[in-house]
Amino acid sequence: MHLEEQIEKIVRSHGAEFYDTETVNENDQTIYRVYITKEGGVDLDTCAEISNDLSPLLDVHPPVSGNYFLEVSSPGIERTLKKPRHYQSAVGERVKLKIAGGEKLRGVLESADETGIVVKTKDGQQRFDYPQILKARTYYDWANQS
Repeated sequence: MHLEEQIEKIVRSHGAEFYDTETVNENDQTIYRVYITKEGGVDLDTCAEISNDLSPLLDVHPPVSGNYFLEVSSPGIERTLKKPRHYQSAVGERVKLKIAGGEKLRGVLESADETGIVVKTKDGQQRFDYPQILKARTYYDWANQS
């Protein structure tokens, strides 16, 4: 079983959904982040419980070489979209996209399937296949909080 599949199994055992992982270097320290989502929001107790259950697995199957810190958290209100399921869970939200060729745009994610997405921008609806999307993330319009 692939490491991410094992992580997903542990996360689900706590009533949460596995979102993604990332490895970052901050202040000369390596951090392995496991992002989770949960209906009603992610709380600190859930993160701590999942972290405690993941630690023995990651001791046996280290996700990175060398020393690292494990963090379990929510991907946040503004989160990176990489996989089709990320886009599908963000339908109806505002997104920023960087498209192959350098175009950058903002709009509302109207739909997402296994091959691509439809975004409504000020210029109308546009469809993009996943290989065309270089970067994507949700964003919150802090100026127009409702």
